[in-house]
Amino acid sequence: MSNGKHLVIGVIGADVHAVGIRILDFAFREAGFEVTNLGVMVAQEEYIRAAIETDADAIIISSLYGHGELDCRGMRQKCEEAGIGDILLYVGGNIVVGKQPFDEVEKRFLDMGFNRAFPPGTDPQVTIDFLKQDLGV
Repeated sequence: MSNGKHLVIGVIGADVHAVGIRILDFAFREAGFEVTNLGVMVAQEEYIRAAIETDADAIIISSLYGHGELDCRGMRQKCEEAGIGDILLYVGGNIVVGKQPFDEVEKRFLDMGFNRAFPPGTDPQVTIDFLKQDLGV
């Protein structure tokens, strides 16, 4: 049963890791979210276009190849320029190069305008719980 909230999800940049995003797609749908899954190798502009076209409530960005920090720079500003500056922005996975304390990584993404950042291996239910909280479901 749908909870009336729509998510745009995908794997950003040149990342071709497809398994994780398919798992998230399934978990989000099972939790009642409507999902537009853009797949892999998604540019920031594609997320934004899809969010506008579907009147999405959140954009969920996944990355596994370690370059998420570079790929995500300027995302909030591009959302603002497109008129969806208040959209919920989540990012998760292996989003930086090398092993770094996640509290430092999280702070950098929050400073970039993301609402939440999740480390590698986060159970989808954790993300679902935060989505429900942040979207008032």
